[in-house]
Amino acid sequence: MIDELTNLLGPNQVSATAGVIGEHSIDRWDFSHPPEVVVFAESREDVVAVMKFSHERGIPVTTRGAGVGYVGGCVPVKGGIALSVARMNEILEVSSEDGVVVTEPGVITGVLQDAAKEVGWYYPPDPASLKECSIGGNLATNAGGPRCLKYGVTKNYVLGLEVVLADGRVLEVGGRCHKNKTGFDLLHLFVGSEGMLGVITKATLRIIPHPQHRAMLTATFPEFTDAAGAVQEILNKGHLPSALEITDSFTLKAARDYLGADSLPDGNAHLIVEIDGRSRAVSSELEELQELLDRVGAVSTEVHHDAEACEKVWQLRRDFSYSLRATGLTKLNEDIVVPRSKLVELATFAAGLEERTGIPVACFGHAGDGNIHTNLMVADYSDPVIRERADAALDVLFTWVLENGGKITGEHGVGLAKKRWIRDALGEVGFSVHQLIKSALDPQGTLNPGKFLD
Repeated sequence: MIDELTNLLGPNQVSATAGVIGEHSIDRWDFSHPPEVVVFAESREDVVAVMKFSHERGIPVTTRGAGVGYVGGCVPVKGGIALSVARMNEILEVSSEDGVVVTEPGVITGVLQDAAKEVGWYYPPDPASLKECSIGGNLATNAGGPRCLKYGVTKNYVLGLEVVLADGRVLEVGGRCHKNKTGFDLLHLFVGSEGMLGVITKATLRIIPHPQHRAMLTATFPEFTDAAGAVQEILNKGHLPSALEITDSFTLKAARDYLGADSLPDGNAHLIVEIDGRSRAVSSELEELQELLDRVGAVSTEVHHDAEACEKVWQLRRDFSYSLRATGLTKLNEDIVVPRSKLVELATFAAGLEERTGIPVACFGHAGDGNIHTNLMVADYSDPVIRERADAALDVLFTWVLENGGKITGEHGVGLAKKRWIRDALGEVGFSVHQLIKSALDPQGTLNPGKFLD
């Protein structure tokens, strides 16, 4: 197989060396499995050739972008070919006239944002890993980020896709038009499909005019439930921030230990409220929000008046993950979602889960859309005894979430990490429909096999 692929694509695009195999055996979840060979696609034609090759021989293909996912989604659990699209990293067009950017899948998200900003336009989806993650991975998982509250997730910006199907045929769905009701909505079928229905080789994404100004308020509260209540009050009073981020006491303690005691003001919960728009409107809304936060019991508030000051706060928010890592515990990064009205109940439940299991729970994330990262902090997930306890705690967490109208993943995907809970999450009919779609587009089951539909 390696020799045939080398003849097909050339020696610079095919590798089976130990280092390359090892790198393409993992993502950021705690599991690995090696492919037999890694292929670096550099064009749509390369992807077509690989898919035809694999289809004729029934060889598994697992597509990979930047490899920074949290659920084992790009781990090639059935071996075969790891198909990297990282070299397909060109932004093909930025058009303010049509309000679109056309890109290959290997482009890093932050690079795409910068390209849009250079012409005064804006690509809002902003996963925390935007400096590392690629557009292809964002599309595969329907990635989100802090600004989803106001601007939506990745799928809300997808206008057109070029997809290579399992048998090598090229499918084009959507286009450059911002409205399109032609046939079934095949476009969004591929967004969030986790590489199981086709290989995305080009995307046409919607961009919008860049906001004139942005600013931010940060506040601390006595308890997490107080901050969660403040979120509801902000929205009930008619405000629609671009981001509403909440952080609990465990995470704040870890941040103070890692970044310094004075890195954050006193309080057991932290809230980030970012707003953007026309300069005068932002200035007026800042005053209203500060009064509101003081009224609902904030211990302290700080105002950050411009984009540079906001970025310093966002860097602090990104450092929360590194702070948790510095505790020496393993973070099981669970991106559950609950209806926004359940935020306070989730906070209470998470505290009870910690008492019940003895496993620390660190909660932070996107309070505005109910997507709270409820992270179990365990000593060593590779230890079978600890893993069993942690999985039992996750079972309790996911059961509660589903019973309360929530979902087991909001932006990371299912992959391997949440595979055991997928039938409960989808229901039997939903799971069956997923399998029917999979079998229609990939009848041999060669695309990213071993994941949640197997």
